[in-house]
Amino acid sequence: MSEAGSGRGSGSSVPQRTPWSLVAATAALCLVSATSVWTAGAAPMSREEKQKLGNQVLEMFDHAYGNYMEHAYPADELMPLTCRGRVRGQEPSRGDVDDALGKFSLTLIDSLDTLVVLNKTKEFEDAVRKVLRDVNLDNDVVVSVFETNIRVLGGLLGGHSLAIMLKEKGEYMQWYNDELLQMAKQLGYKLLPAFNTTSGLPYPRINLKFGIRKPEARTGTETDTCTACAGTLILEFAALSRFTGATIFEEYARKALDFLWEKRQRSSNLVGVTINIHTGDWVRKDSGVGAGIDSYYEYLLKAYVLLGDDSFLERFNTHYEAIMRYISQPPLLLDVHIHKPMLNARTWMDALLAFFPGLQVLKGDIRPAIETHEMLYQVIKKHNFLPEAFTTDFRVHWAQHPLRPEFAESTYFLYKATGDPYYLEVGKTLIENLNKYARVPCGFAAMKDVRTGSHEDRMDSFFLAEMFKYLYLLFADKEDIIFDIEDYIFTTEAHLLPLWLSTTNQSISKKNTTSEYTELDDSNFDWTCPNTQILFPNDPLYAQSIREPLKNVVDKSCPRGIIRVREESFRSGAKPPLRARDFMATNPEHLEILKKMGVSLIHLKDGRVQLVQHAIQAASSIDAEDGLRFMQEMIELSSQQQKEQQLPPRAVQIISHPFFGRVVLTAGPAQFGLDLSKHKETRGFVASSKPYNGCSELTNPEAVMGKIALIQRGQCMFAEKARNIQNAGAIGGIVIDDNEGSSSDTAPLFQMAGDGKDTDDIKIPMLFLFSKEGSIILDALRDYEEVEVLLSDKAKDRDPETENEEQPSSEHDPQNQSAEPMTSNSQEVDLADQESPEESSLNSHPELLSPADTDNAASVSPSEQNSNPTENHEPTSLDGECTDLDNQLQEQSETEEDSNPNVSWGKKVQPIDSILADWNEDIEAFEMMEKDEL
Repeated sequence: MSEAGSGRGSGSSVPQRTPWSLVAATAALCLVSATSVWTAGAAPMSREEKQKLGNQVLEMFDHAYGNYMEHAYPADELMPLTCRGRVRGQEPSRGDVDDALGKFSLTLIDSLDTLVVLNKTKEFEDAVRKVLRDVNLDNDVVVSVFETNIRVLGGLLGGHSLAIMLKEKGEYMQWYNDELLQMAKQLGYKLLPAFNTTSGLPYPRINLKFGIRKPEARTGTETDTCTACAGTLILEFAALSRFTGATIFEEYARKALDFLWEKRQRSSNLVGVTINIHTGDWVRKDSGVGAGIDSYYEYLLKAYVLLGDDSFLERFNTHYEAIMRYISQPPLLLDVHIHKPMLNARTWMDALLAFFPGLQVLKGDIRPAIETHEMLYQVIKKHNFLPEAFTTDFRVHWAQHPLRPEFAESTYFLYKATGDPYYLEVGKTLIENLNKYARVPCGFAAMKDVRTGSHEDRMDSFFLAEMFKYLYLLFADKEDIIFDIEDYIFTTEAHLLPLWLSTTNQSISKKNTTSEYTELDDSNFDWTCPNTQILFPNDPLYAQSIREPLKNVVDKSCPRGIIRVREESFRSGAKPPLRARDFMATNPEHLEILKKMGVSLIHLKDGRVQLVQHAIQAASSIDAEDGLRFMQEMIELSSQQQKEQQLPPRAVQIISHPFFGRVVLTAGPAQFGLDLSKHKETRGFVASSKPYNGCSELTNPEAVMGKIALIQRGQCMFAEKARNIQNAGAIGGIVIDDNEGSSSDTAPLFQMAGDGKDTDDIKIPMLFLFSKEGSIILDALRDYEEVEVLLSDKAKDRDPETENEEQPSSEHDPQNQSAEPMTSNSQEVDLADQESPEESSLNSHPELLSPADTDNAASVSPSEQNSNPTENHEPTSLDGECTDLDNQLQEQSETEEDSNPNVSWGKKVQPIDSILADWNEDIEAFEMMEKDEL
């Protein structure tokens, strides 16, 4: 998501008001002029090794792109586990994620300019012909305005930019006559009705065929949109206007940006995550640099680079100063409240903020970029990938990883800015992890859980549009690319727009509206292009000296040492707020504190205690905030007791030919039988039981003897199935759901409950697979006869030496439905009615409390209060404490030893005690947002 500058520049500063003819030639390009400074610090990588890694990136792209074209095209995306295309409406809905799909061959369009960057000009020409021949933009489908703009409109414009470049070179695309541009213009007009609001902010969704509000459109009733959704349009829309001369696109995008700027919180200069498109009121008032806001900041700075309008730079600098004052807590970037920016809104970070170090490179603020990037790299080294969200003490918060490219992007820009070969080694690690953990026979599969190594049947278009582009450019020399990358700017989807657009069709008024709203400190704007002597002191070890203190920040540091204590968190002379874990209903002092926070305590007849908060009854607004925090912590504390009874997801890994461990399926555990987290994994060939439901004595005991039995769900209890296959000599069991079309992609994971009797007699491991995942094993069994799998608490590293030529697996027809005592992931946060262990769920997230102006209620029993930790806690941080540093480090060391990826199939592995976060940290990781979506 950052600028594409590389390698050229004078090293001298360019004043902000320099004429654009000079700025356009230098601002995007001078950031890396310090490359020659780095002559020490990390061992330089040889030209041969760089070429080898570049060639490896090319092979990986061919594997992903080739499988998409073979198995998925013209569908929007590839489903790499089942080797088929994802077509909107033909697969179970994934919610908002599917709004990117418009039946317009998304992956092909998103990959167009990647083909040229990777020197695949012949494939590019073929791809353009396919787009012109096959793609229809007039489909009756509701799509995201934001995603369609950055992926499809941006992809068409990027393809057009490089098509005309190739045509000018005289070898390829000689037949091209702006056809991609005409498609982009057609799509632009289809998106314009979304801007029909009083504010000028676009609706978040639009029907490509029917537009907005028509009965057939099935959209137009939304009231909210995210800041990034409305603020990430200017590059594509302005480029469309500059290419075509139709000014309406740039005008609409500018109006949306102007409105967002006007609605910023004036005292903090921050913007919220979501805004009402009609009234301009902030709906979610937390602010950060990750999901929901990220590319808004990016496009302000890049709009200045591409369009030369000073107001965009002034706005960006104003926001950036606020980000560095409130959100940046090196090396962390933590969300805050726009009205009270000294108060953290949450104690976890999402993966999308990994773009920010790259943006800081474009800004010229290198030191914090190095710090945050190094922190993210340490998280990746711990989990192999960057989890979708992780806490301030670097534990997994959301375990998915959809192969996001933002970290690779920042790695590329930091290397171009510093020339430090350390970042080449980082890129090498990314390549190795992708091949080792994400590569499957039909492409690359997203990680469903970075802790277990399980896969999701998903390969997003941005993986081809961005990941391979940044990785190839990281290892490429200038002569390896057939055009000058410095003449282009990257959009947020890594599409290339030429810088010469800055002087083309400039019919838009460049009235500076920024100063109408605020007085600006000119010190923010000293340099358009930073002076490298300021960025890099004459010290070849500069970047290394910044990274070194962060080397062990993930594994060994206490969060309290990282998170600075907010100045407003403790009022002068006052004690820190009461924490839920310390609360005792019999303590008069605690009851008085609750009263000040507007929290009432009610003793119920059954012995439980109910807490109700009325924010208006609090002594002050600060006390009301403390009360809201207390209530949220109490909900976390109560729901945690339910989590403690849950079991983590397990993994079924196909290790026989031709899979060799590449396919990992997420499996639900059982509350009986062998616990795979405490015992060695179970390895064996699979065999179907007869009867298939396993509800009576097996008629084919010789077939399942010494093997892992496959059983269908239904008609009897899980424990009865387990006993029957165990009596037949099976060493394990996999229950396959008979609910047709069920999948772990769309359904919560379940754990199999017992039958209410003593199940100690069941000694074998039992796992549960949904229909879709189970069909993968059944298809493999049909195609290859002998299929060997590994049942474990997490996927084990595969042995590449035993791998032969890969062949894709295919999907099997699901079976029928039944009802058994399974545990659901969905839950309501009702502290007065906690679920029993048999009703507990995996990966559950409690409902969040409403804002402080609403009533909040929670109930806890006396036993729950007494279960709280009793050791003393130093009240030095509101966001995290180390309860027992020595024990924590010991547990961490054991976890690292257990999760060592260098494990052969026959080697004994010490299991991880638990992949759930330690509950002491969990109860402190309260969430203050009503809806969190990445």
